[in-house]
Amino acid sequence: MIFQSIKKGIDVDMDNDYKYTIMKKESLSDSIFLMDIKAPRVSKHCYPGQFIIVKMDDKGERIPLTICDYNRNDGTVTIVFQAIGSSTKRMAEYEVGEAFQDFTGPLGHRSELIDMPKEELSKKKILFVAGGVGAAPVYPQVKWLKEHGYDVDCIIGARNKDLVILEDRIRKCVKDLYVCTDDGSYGFKGNVTEYIKELVHNQNEEYDLIVAIGPMIMMKFVCIVTKELGIKTIVSMNPVMVDGTGMCGACRLTVGDQTKFACVDGPEFDGHLVNFDEAMKRSQMYKSEEGRMLLSQEEGDTHHHPGCECHES
Repeated sequence: MIFQSIKKGIDVDMDNDYKYTIMKKESLSDSIFLMDIKAPRVSKHCYPGQFIIVKMDDKGERIPLTICDYNRNDGTVTIVFQAIGSSTKRMAEYEVGEAFQDFTGPLGHRSELIDMPKEELSKKKILFVAGGVGAAPVYPQVKWLKEHGYDVDCIIGARNKDLVILEDRIRKCVKDLYVCTDDGSYGFKGNVTEYIKELVHNQNEEYDLIVAIGPMIMMKFVCIVTKELGIKTIVSMNPVMVDGTGMCGACRLTVGDQTKFACVDGPEFDGHLVNFDEAMKRSQMYKSEEGRMLLSQEEGDTHHHPGCECHES
């Protein structure tokens, strides 16, 4: 792992001259891009469920991105991002051969499925639900499960056909793949929650676990449906991450009766315990300086992750 100095807010690398070169760039849609980054030390320790932080240059902001894939032999890590803000739009302009200044990781906890006893995992029927760019963090999980002999199902949902990504890669790793689009331009017409109901009620599928990754509003409604169905659900709260170290307070969550931080304690949590309404409200407030100040005042010492050195400043 490439360590980071939280107190000074800088990246600490064993080789200051190392360049995180873009080895491959692929356009998955008009605004979604895939890149393979040369990062041998990071790829050596990657697992599904974790994330990295990219910083383009001295003036660039830190961008947390979930790991889409990794190749330990080639020393590369695959990232997928949507160019929607100024930083990600600028990142989309980078081409093969150019390099990022920092590529920190892997960060966060790996998927709990990896550490689950084989006997227990082999008995579970699992459905993955990927919404939009959420297909990127779903892919390494289904790929790992396939490589270790486990069959799972997957739903990919998007607003329209053009925004369905990684379909071919995921299809090779799952038993059954279902695609649905809001406008009906491809696959089932409707959202992922409707198709979960279709599978359970009309196709008599019985699932022991659902892993849902995508926009927070999607994960919220998936959890409402799966709670009614009595199916345990894991969600990835990477959409609320900003700094990735617990310092900024952006990804503070209420999970059950506990305060958690997506970047340090997650990013995966029991979806039925996550307070999505609070998380979405905080995410909106955090976008303004006034909102950040208000959150910091209201939450006091719990605004940052316990042990964060920013308390000492």
